[in-house]
Amino acid sequence: MITNRELWQNTLVQIELGTSEASFRTWFRNTDIANRDGGTIHIAVPSKIVKEWLMEKHHKLILKALRGLDSTVRTVEYVVHRSTTTTDRKTPKTQVMGNASLDLQALYIDKRDNLNPRYTFDTFVVGPFNQLAHAAAKAVLERPGLAYNPLFVYGSTGRGKTHLIQAIGNHFKKTHANKKVLYVTSERFAVDYINSVRAGHANNFKDQYRSYDVLIMDDVQFIANTEKTQEELFHLFNALYDNNKQIVFSSDKHPTLLPGFEDRLRGRFSAGMIAEIPEPDVESRIAIIKAKLEQHSFSVPDDIVQYIAENVRGNIREIEGVLNMIVCKSQLKGKTISHADVRALIKHNVKPNRGVSVDEVVRRVAQYYEIAEKSIYEKTRKKEVVKPRQIIMYILREEFNVSYPSIGEKLGGRDHTTVIHSCEKIKEEIKTNTSLEQELDHIRALIHA
Repeated sequence: MITNRELWQNTLVQIELGTSEASFRTWFRNTDIANRDGGTIHIAVPSKIVKEWLMEKHHKLILKALRGLDSTVRTVEYVVHRSTTTTDRKTPKTQVMGNASLDLQALYIDKRDNLNPRYTFDTFVVGPFNQLAHAAAKAVLERPGLAYNPLFVYGSTGRGKTHLIQAIGNHFKKTHANKKVLYVTSERFAVDYINSVRAGHANNFKDQYRSYDVLIMDDVQFIANTEKTQEELFHLFNALYDNNKQIVFSSDKHPTLLPGFEDRLRGRFSAGMIAEIPEPDVESRIAIIKAKLEQHSFSVPDDIVQYIAENVRGNIREIEGVLNMIVCKSQLKGKTISHADVRALIKHNVKPNRGVSVDEVVRRVAQYYEIAEKSIYEKTRKKEVVKPRQIIMYILREEFNVSYPSIGEKLGGRDHTTVIHSCEKIKEEIKTNTSLEQELDHIRALIHA
């Protein structure tokens, strides 16, 4: 039976996909399932402000994510943590649960350096797509402050940047117990700086940040257009660099392409080693999936692994989300999840790639069935053309949510009822025709290649 802890962790993965990184870190940190009363889930939160915000802004998202993992969930309620020193004895159950939640959080994040102990080099899956960044991170450990200083890792969200840069911090912390390491997001840095200035403690802020031997700053792009914060970071960079202290940054873009930054700071970002983490290839995604399943002590057939790798592209966080749902649903059902279940999970929880044009879908399908592209648009009823055309209509509707009238218009001016009939025909045939199902999987891989 899945525990409340496991259910909430899997839920958080889904919530993270549906919110911004800043919002997720701000409102969902230090939350947990306090207890469960039948179909009611009680969520423990750290303050009244967080409780009100979640109820007002994120309640529907939370409820949807929980129900997606456990259909027996009916409603969600929120309770505020109470500290161990509270004198309020009216709600002992809430007090105990709140404290338990805080203790569980303490197991994951070291509040002195903000490092998550799960992010290590041992759990980081290396593939062709991230070999350079991984090698650069390893080189930093051999000659900290001298080789690749700063190390600047960039790439789109969900590709393992945070895991890699925190692995540097955790390894350094383990091998150099007398050295000080700090992992901080650029937003946290900005807030700390602003608060210190307002409180008249700016010098304390400077002294604190300059005392670290390794400074790791995540998502530096979030301090774009912040003149004073950037100026403070510039001076901090110089102080650390001049004393051979290791600096590590991450961002979603190459430093020269970061908008809203002064040239002098971009120059500092580019002074050491710049390493990109691009989109993982299929082979790398397969390796990631297998590694994540092993961490769960869970296994699925190779054909399902292959299907996930071909249909969840580019974002490791999305891959983890799908795997967490598979594990959770399998535990809830008490049986192995089927290929159909996995297809449904991906369809309803992974955003499709909407950058693919109708022409590209037609081209790939025509290529797969070895027919002329122009025949798809013609009024012909030849069997060798009808089936590919129906598959194109089905893919445009199911994968990219194109409207029936638009599909008909783009494929030779056909009536929308014809499109509906074609989509329903393919949908029904898939249920009994495994060969067609495999063909569709191959076509999807071609479209997203």
